Amino acid sequence: MSRVIRLGTRASALALAQSRAVAAEISGRAGVEVELATVTTHGDVSSASLATIGGSGVFASALREALLAGECDVVVHSFKDLPTASQPGLTIAAVPKREDACDALCARDRLTLGELAPGARVGTGSPRRRAQVLTARPDLTVADIRGNVDTRLSKVRAGEFDAVILAAAGLRRLDLAHEAAQLFELADWPTAAGQGALALEARSDDADADLLEILAMVDDEPSRITAGAERAVLAGLEAGCAAPVGLTASLALDSLSIRACVYNPDGTRVIMCELSRSLEESKRQQESLRLAADLVRALFDDGAAELAPGWVGT
Repeated sequence: MSRVIRLGTRASALALAQSRAVAAEISGRAGVEVELATVTTHGDVSSASLATIGGSGVFASALREALLAGECDVVVHSFKDLPTASQPGLTIAAVPKREDACDALCARDRLTLGELAPGARVGTGSPRRRAQVLTARPDLTVADIRGNVDTRLSKVRAGEFDAVILAAAGLRRLDLAHEAAQLFELADWPTAAGQGALALEARSDDADADLLEILAMVDDEPSRITAGAERAVLAGLEAGCAAPVGLTASLALDSLSIRACVYNPDGTRVIMCELSRSLEESKRQQESLRLAADLVRALFDDGAAELAPGWVGT
């Protein structure tokens, strides 16, 4: 097929690395040319805390605007940065095979979280990670940090922070997995909804059916189901992608399990709930969303709304 697909991406090193990998996969499977079109987002140019400028969803808005304006044919999002509310005129055309969803601690002297000295300064821009650190080590100092992966790691090397917490998937995509001193087990440390997964978004009203067929070639159903179930729980909680909620879904054969932890911001209390269900082959997507809805109800029954009023809906 003779055509060129314009793939919109942020210009950060991580965004470019994952977009180049997606472009190569599309080209390899469909035999088409894919060129990258970089887009600058508000989150890239602002030095303010993500929590104050609208959470990580600020990275998605400019990409979506470029897509709707016809400046590109498809955009690549880190799925965890994508708001759970659907965008009119757009559709998630594919979710490629998911990377490891766990978090990583990058610390000076390769210390683990348990080995950090009392009062050690840990950097993260995530309210969830902040709550998790304080749940495990209330004696540590957790401070907000911004910047790309290299910038955050350099602040550890310079002594500004004793450690930072980053997504293991991002480190691996940048060939920086060796920087991780500790990988947190998902069973104990669930991460952001959709972490480790990418989402390819295209125009839903586009008459170019060939494009959607091409993008479907890189779709991975297990990744779509697990990331989608996690995001459905977040949407049901009305929590937003920056809320202190940890989620992890796993699909083994035809059985889906979803574990959720809702934290209060200072880490002094956590509500955990896990549900599992066998999925019928022909209804895997629908049943995964029903399981997510059941988990949301269970979390509310356990007091999630009272745990963190103001960001969890009822």
